Amino acid sequence: MCWFDKNGRDFPWRRSSTSNYQAITSEVLLQRTRAETVATFFPRFIREFPSWRRLSSANIRHLEQYLKPIGLWRRRANSILALAQEMSRRNGRFPKDREGIESLPGIGQYIANAVLLFCHHLPQPLLDINMARVLERVFGPRKLADIRYDPYLQHLALKIVRCKTPVQINWAILDLAATTCLGRKPRCNNCPLVSMCQWKD
Repeated sequence: MCWFDKNGRDFPWRRSSTSNYQAITSEVLLQRTRAETVATFFPRFIREFPSWRRLSSANIRHLEQYLKPIGLWRRRANSILALAQEMSRRNGRFPKDREGIESLPGIGQYIANAVLLFCHHLPQPLLDINMARVLERVFGPRKLADIRYDPYLQHLALKIVRCKTPVQINWAILDLAATTCLGRKPRCNNCPLVSMCQWKD
């Protein structure tokens, strides 16, 4: 965590004032999009759509145009609008169990983990290809191509975030992946995990 304190990235959805709505919509927008791209767009998005209820009443064509700067706008607009409409009906309250969360429109394993982590304060990993890369390089490779179904990687990620600061450890690993443990040309000399890393050997 000392590395994260000095090197962690500053994003608008990481502020102490971030609401559950802002935390989850940011994670939806971050899927398959660089965090820096979303960061420049997110404050304007929240001003335009400050709540599930306001987002749920958005015109789909307007929403598509609004999301154009971050790509995949048609798919993303349909997905986030369907989720907003359901959450508006639920008065912004997510189910407390994974099965109930994953039954909501547009929510898969990753966003369900984010809901459990940010809204219900349960230690869950924000396991994507970037976190997977760090974990595999340090602890060894997964067996299955799809990280969602690999029991080794799922268990490992969950074990690592079961700590006093699960949100911060998630962010630390994601930031390490984005700035240091890169897919190509990793900056191993700057990595705090270099002594543990199996990939470098």
